[in-house]
Amino acid sequence: MSDDDSFGSNLTGDDSTALSDAQAALDDARQRIAEAPAQVVVVNHVMGLYELAAIHLSSTPPKLSEASLAIDAMAALVERLGERMGEHT
Repeated sequence: MSDDDSFGSNLTGDDSTALSDAQAALDDARQRIAEAPAQVVVVNHVMGLYELAAIHLSSTPPKLSEASLAIDAMAALVERLGERMGEHT
Protein backbone atom coordinates (compact mmCIF):
# COMPACT_ATOMS: atom_id res chain seq x y z
CA MET A 1 0.00 0.00 0.00
CA SER A 2 1.49 3.33 -0.98
CA ASP A 3 1.37 6.46 1.14
CA ASP A 4 -1.24 7.86 -1.26
CA ASP A 5 -3.57 4.96 -0.40
CA SER A 6 -3.27 5.32 3.38
CA PHE A 7 -6.41 5.84 5.40
CA GLY A 8 -7.26 9.47 5.84
CA SER A 9 -4.95 10.84 3.15
CA ASN A 10 -7.84 12.22 1.09
CA LEU A 11 -10.01 13.63 3.89
CA THR A 12 -11.69 17.00 3.60
CA GLY A 13 -11.57 19.43 6.50
CA ASP A 14 -14.98 18.29 7.78
CA ASP A 15 -14.00 14.63 7.42
CA SER A 16 -10.75 15.26 9.24
CA THR A 17 -12.61 16.97 12.08
CA ALA A 18 -15.10 14.11 12.29
CA LEU A 19 -12.24 11.61 12.34
CA SER A 20 -10.48 13.56 15.10
CA ASP A 21 -13.72 13.73 17.10
CA ALA A 22 -14.23 9.98 16.69
CA GLN A 23 -10.66 9.30 17.81
CA ALA A 24 -11.14 11.53 20.86
CA ALA A 25 -14.36 9.68 21.75
CA LEU A 26 -12.57 6.34 21.36
CA ASP A 27 -9.70 7.54 23.55
CA ASP A 28 -12.20 8.70 26.18
CA ALA A 29 -14.01 5.34 26.13
CA ARG A 30 -10.73 3.47 26.47
CA GLN A 31 -9.77 5.62 29.44
CA ARG A 32 -13.11 4.94 31.17
CA ILE A 33 -12.69 1.20 30.58
CA ALA A 34 -9.12 1.32 31.90
CA GLU A 35 -10.39 2.99 35.08
CA ALA A 36 -13.14 0.40 35.64
CA PRO A 37 -12.38 -2.82 37.51
CA ALA A 38 -11.97 -5.69 35.04
CA GLN A 39 -14.64 -7.58 37.00
CA VAL A 40 -17.23 -4.94 36.10
CA VAL A 41 -16.31 -5.00 32.42
CA VAL A 42 -16.41 -8.82 32.28
CA VAL A 43 -19.82 -8.94 34.00
CA ASN A 44 -21.10 -6.34 31.51
CA HIS A 45 -19.94 -8.59 28.68
CA VAL A 46 -21.73 -11.56 30.26
CA MET A 47 -24.90 -9.48 30.44
CA GLY A 48 -24.42 -8.57 26.78
CA LEU A 49 -24.30 -12.28 25.93
CA TYR A 50 -27.48 -12.78 27.97
CA GLU A 51 -29.21 -10.01 26.00
CA LEU A 52 -27.94 -11.45 22.72
CA ALA A 53 -29.42 -14.84 23.60
CA ALA A 54 -32.73 -13.22 24.56
CA ILE A 55 -32.88 -11.31 21.27
CA HIS A 56 -32.34 -14.48 19.26
CA LEU A 57 -34.86 -16.42 21.35
CA SER A 58 -37.50 -13.72 20.90
CA SER A 59 -37.06 -13.62 17.11
CA THR A 60 -39.83 -15.00 14.94
CA PRO A 61 -39.01 -17.77 14.45
CA PRO A 62 -36.55 -18.15 17.32
CA LYS A 63 -32.93 -18.50 16.20
CA LEU A 64 -32.05 -21.38 18.49
CA SER A 65 -28.54 -22.04 17.21
CA GLU A 66 -27.63 -18.36 17.54
CA ALA A 67 -29.08 -18.20 21.06
CA SER A 68 -27.32 -21.43 21.97
CA LEU A 69 -23.94 -19.99 21.02
CA ALA A 70 -24.50 -16.89 23.17
CA ILE A 71 -25.71 -19.04 26.09
CA ASP A 72 -22.74 -21.39 25.78
CA ALA A 73 -20.32 -18.45 25.69
CA MET A 74 -21.97 -16.96 28.77
CA ALA A 75 -21.83 -20.31 30.57
CA ALA A 76 -18.15 -20.75 29.70
CA LEU A 77 -17.30 -17.42 31.29
CA VAL A 78 -19.43 -17.93 34.38
CA GLU A 79 -18.33 -21.52 34.97
CA ARG A 80 -14.64 -20.82 34.39
CA LEU A 81 -14.42 -17.55 36.31
CA GLY A 82 -16.88 -18.41 39.08
CA GLU A 83 -16.29 -16.33 42.20
CA ARG A 84 -13.75 -14.14 40.43
CA MET A 85 -16.74 -12.41 38.82
CA GLY A 86 -17.88 -11.14 42.20
CA GLU A 87 -20.47 -11.79 44.83
CA HIS A 88 -23.44 -10.63 42.73
CA THR A 89 -23.02 -13.21 39.93
